[in-house]
Amino acid sequence: QVQLVESGGGLVQPGGSLRLSCAASGSIFGTAVMRWYRQAPGQEREWVAFISPSGRTNYGDSVKGRFIISRDNAKNTVYLQMNSLKPEDTAVYYCNLVAGTTNTWGPGTQVTVSS
Repeated sequence: QVQLVESGGGLVQPGGSLRLSCAASGSIFGTAVMRWYRQAPGQEREWVAFISPSGRTNYGDSVKGRFIISRDNAKNTVYLQMNSLKPEDTAVYYCNLVAGTTNTWGPGTQVTVSS
């Protein structure tokens, strides 16, 4: 069974940067579509970024041009580089793996953007 663990969250000032990581167990990471989502208090979960097994990427409008998703298949890890952070980026960030019938979520990592 695949498990995901996010890391790299924390408190950052507006305009700052953070890099989130999501490490996957098991052997299907290389064939999996990976996504990052986020959920702010009182709001619905929002899709943030997508990366295909071959590295094709796509982004939500609210983060396009500021966030970069990448993956290292040798390390079973997906990353989210977040730049020019804004207070409205404050949320719990989750990674999601989909491969065949497998659809797995990590427990999330808190990102707080505040001065």
